[in-house]
Amino acid sequence: MTDNVVQLQNRTDSVSLATYVERARTLAPALKERAADTEELRRLPPETEQDLHEAGLFRMLQPRRVGGPEFDYVALIDIAEELAKGDAAVAWNVTNLGSHHWMLGMFPHEAQDAIWNTDKDALIASSFIFPCGKAKRVEGGYQLSGRWPFSSGVDPSTWNMLAGMVPDENEKDPAEHRIFLLPKQDYEIIDTWFTTGLKGTGSKDVTVKDVFVPGHMTLAVKNVAGGPTPGSDVNEGPLFRLPVFALFPFVLSGCALGNAQGCLDDYVESTRSRASKYNQAKLADFQSIQIKIAEAGAKIDAARRIMRSICMEAMEDARANRVPDLLTKTKYRRDGAYSVGLCTEAVDLLFAASGAGGLYSKGHLQRQFREAHAIAAHIAFSFDAAGANNGRVELGLPSDNPTL
Repeated sequence: MTDNVVQLQNRTDSVSLATYVERARTLAPALKERAADTEELRRLPPETEQDLHEAGLFRMLQPRRVGGPEFDYVALIDIAEELAKGDAAVAWNVTNLGSHHWMLGMFPHEAQDAIWNTDKDALIASSFIFPCGKAKRVEGGYQLSGRWPFSSGVDPSTWNMLAGMVPDENEKDPAEHRIFLLPKQDYEIIDTWFTTGLKGTGSKDVTVKDVFVPGHMTLAVKNVAGGPTPGSDVNEGPLFRLPVFALFPFVLSGCALGNAQGCLDDYVESTRSRASKYNQAKLADFQSIQIKIAEAGAKIDAARRIMRSICMEAMEDARANRVPDLLTKTKYRRDGAYSVGLCTEAVDLLFAASGAGGLYSKGHLQRQFREAHAIAAHIAFSFDAAGANNGRVELGLPSDNPTL
């Protein structure tokens, strides 16, 4: 492919993605209006789910061969940012569930056909906490049991990707990390999702009791570390050669970005005309307020640049058939956590600057504050974990993250 053709293709993809981003931007005000109801329901409201399906947003990374747009990975950031300006919990479900269409494209084609030949709009939930699943090899596949927390969007989903450990039969090698794809009838949903933040994600527990999973409905983590995958025979595009767990923070980091940007937008809008209740002084005239707005904006803009540049860099490597080395992968994880930390700091600045006005439950600021800290609580955004592992590899020590 010539450079001119590549540039033309990139421009075409950019225009298409811009259309989807605009759809997300258009939905955001309605999501914001429904946010309180979404929190009370503790899952996506049916009307929101319908809006998202009609906009095609769940399918943003689905292969073109089955009718998806197969956008570049940066779509997760750009679409999540717009949705999260309205409701971060909705954005969380969209990018989380949307990323599973991307991952399904890496499974053997029999698994892809089992889902997409029946329903191209099928939603797939997940829980990638590997020690929670215990599996053993049996003839034709695996026998799986376990209980997993944090299966976001599980209620409307008809399938689930559940992580598990498969012990070495000879007990000589470490247990294999593997992902198991199960239909809804094979697992039970347990309603545990009573939280202070991300209430609308419906991230409930699921349990599986001694279920058989055919081999073609499973995927070894070592096969999605970058480069060709079991699905490469039908999905040859660079999107499906990305390292899944190295880039995992960026599935969800756009939610923090949009939540912070929405918080800043709301704060600026209200501050332009707000006066102090004590002396009627215009808050916009306070230099301290001006500085806080600037600092919060700088943090958000820096976070956006980090998130988008890594996604685009990874796509360029995939197009060139380059697999990032282990140090680069740990930097992805480090910078994913760091950028979300910047978004959390920005929201904290604005919450503190809002004084008592931010405490009212009818306002959006208290929700944005809770969402920011709920997002930051995800293990992918723990800078201690990601930073320590990056430091280990920088120092020549082995990585402590076996999924990279």
